[in-house]
Amino acid sequence: MPETALMPTLRLLQVAVPVPMFAVFDYSVPESFAMPPIGARVSVPFGHKTYVGMVIGHPVDSSLESTRLKPIVQVMDTKPLLPDTVFNLLAWAAHYYHYPLGEVFSVALPTLLRQTDSLDNILTAWRVIAPCPVNPDKLTERQKTLYNLLKSQGNQGLSQPLLLSQNTPASVLSQLTKKGVIEPFELSEHTPQQRLKAKSALLVQHAPLTLNTEQSQAVQAILPHLEKFRGILLEGVTGSGKTEVYLQIMAKVLARGQQVLVLVPEIGLTPQTVGRFATRFKTPIILLHSRMNDAQRLAGWQAAHHGEAFIIIGTRSAIFTPMAHLGLIVLDEEHDLSYKQQESLRYHARDVALKRGQLEGCPVLLGTATPALETLRLAYTDKLLHLRLTERAHHAPPPVLRTIDLRAKKREGGLSIELIKAIEKTISQGEQVLIFLNRRGYAPVLLCESCGWQADCPRCDAHLTVHHLPGTHLECHHCTLKSKLPPACPNCKSVNLMPTGNGTARAEEVLQAYFPMVDVVRVDRDTTSKMGSWDAIYAKAHEPKPLILLGTQMLAKGHHFPYVTLVGIIDADAGFLSSDFRAPERTAQQITQVAGRAGREQAGQVLIQSWQPDNVLLRTLIEQGYHDFALNLLSERQKSALPPFRYAALLRAESPSAELTQQFLQAAVVHLQHDIRSKFIEIWGPVPAPMEKRDAVYRGHVLFLANERPVLHDILRGWWPSLLHIPERKKVRASLDIDPQELA
Repeated sequence: MPETALMPTLRLLQVAVPVPMFAVFDYSVPESFAMPPIGARVSVPFGHKTYVGMVIGHPVDSSLESTRLKPIVQVMDTKPLLPDTVFNLLAWAAHYYHYPLGEVFSVALPTLLRQTDSLDNILTAWRVIAPCPVNPDKLTERQKTLYNLLKSQGNQGLSQPLLLSQNTPASVLSQLTKKGVIEPFELSEHTPQQRLKAKSALLVQHAPLTLNTEQSQAVQAILPHLEKFRGILLEGVTGSGKTEVYLQIMAKVLARGQQVLVLVPEIGLTPQTVGRFATRFKTPIILLHSRMNDAQRLAGWQAAHHGEAFIIIGTRSAIFTPMAHLGLIVLDEEHDLSYKQQESLRYHARDVALKRGQLEGCPVLLGTATPALETLRLAYTDKLLHLRLTERAHHAPPPVLRTIDLRAKKREGGLSIELIKAIEKTISQGEQVLIFLNRRGYAPVLLCESCGWQADCPRCDAHLTVHHLPGTHLECHHCTLKSKLPPACPNCKSVNLMPTGNGTARAEEVLQAYFPMVDVVRVDRDTTSKMGSWDAIYAKAHEPKPLILLGTQMLAKGHHFPYVTLVGIIDADAGFLSSDFRAPERTAQQITQVAGRAGREQAGQVLIQSWQPDNVLLRTLIEQGYHDFALNLLSERQKSALPPFRYAALLRAESPSAELTQQFLQAAVVHLQHDIRSKFIEIWGPVPAPMEKRDAVYRGHVLFLANERPVLHDILRGWWPSLLHIPERKKVRASLDIDPQELA
């Protein structure tokens, strides 16, 4: 009998493709390609497009017939792109947040790694050539800086990604190479861990500060938990020296040849944080945040991944950065809402950090003066080690807080005469002032004094804000709409149009009129959008001369302004009167954080303007402090069966029609109630969102609450993907938010 021809073995991959589908897809691997490992990127066809997907499995067979299997287009990595810990972290995030796995991988990767163009994975480094063939004094300043930096690293050198992430111009590398001063080499002779250990001997640490008793006790309590997972809450009043505790723990971790990841809530905090860390540790510090260009972000990502950087500072997305030998995660200002992603993958960086610490086997240090209620509950149930710093460092007295009753009081630009006099006295003493007003623009409303017409946004349920720069115009703070100021009222044709209410721009105008000889620095989204703007603000605030800082919540986030002795809070009431059950917590955190900017190095005071100075919540905060205030709120939440004592998920929907949005949400609830286990879930809604119309779409939501987290997630796991296919889903955009922080 003739020999039967052997059929070639079909080589298969399971690939997570970045598309909004809760599935992974099988592809074949052509014989001409090497078999990519799990965790490698491959370029694959999907529909009419080509995507970069992540290999997550090597199945032996497929549910698809071989003739229907599509071949991959390109193998982009010969080794796994991500270490197992990060790969598993992303798989956990997809599972916990009920988000498509392929899109989770895509969210976590730098933009340039999501593109189908192949990148050179060879890691080039640079080192000096000894002896130096030219007199170093003959080099230009930029060349000399680079030469000295590389010389300090010895034969280990520094990687090109690390140098590029430090803004080293490629031209300077080229110039020194031509002069025979430095040479490139390939970083392939050692593992990342070996390189880190070798470099740790070159790490120079400046002398630490002397700790007070509470700081010393905190450090000693943390040290036994290094090199294993432990969640730690460091709750310290503003000015108590939490950063010094971070630094002394970091020194121990760095000395072991391990890396430290530091998360900060906003880009504005990075100059201050980098300054403190760079003064203490003579090692390049990598920054990862949204204002970096794609090349810089990739360079920083590679430097961390390959073990070339010891300290990585970033905003929330940096939590997914792969690191060769992670030894510590620090999450500063852990309470801050900026750590919760509000689009696409709606993760909370604090919770992801704790999960990553568990996977990496390293401690996670959460620091704040105003812990989130979720974090406090974890601490009081012994799931976090709870350490407290109750006094300011160096025995500085806490600021004195008192209220200014606004009832029947004259104001200008939102500032009471009493506050203006206090500013005048502070300035005359050569000290600085911080004024907090969480409303940017000139005035929040344009009003017709003749008929009462108000300028509203046609796309949102909101008033248009009056802005003066560039040129006087109207602007919606909820969508992209901008328009010219009308010459007359469109309703009654009156020219008596009056900007009403106060924003930071109007307060700035008033302060400049009262204090023309003093710089007034406005800090809001309009004035800090350019690179370097925060550096300029810090430079002014650290000059020992009179200054008025005026701004929004950007000023409430852990900044150190040494010469500020007076803080004025313009409007403290709104948050205590909101229908959102989280509003009192957020308001108290904001007031406490802003107040903490006063008197960091000398006696300070805080003046809180209020229409309800006898409000029980406000009095409790002022008289008992945030910690006791928070414990009272926790008790109220428990009695009301609200998070963190129950577990929540929020279904959001939006469409061009209010009717379509409500029909979908109602159908979603009915669909859920078909599951017999839904009796374990309490359903609030459907209801319109607090701002129902925004950016020309109508929004609504349903809140789900359950006593047990696993029960909630098990039910959602089957129900949520099935909603993609119900008829009412057409023309409706829907999202699921696990552990929602806002009901807007």
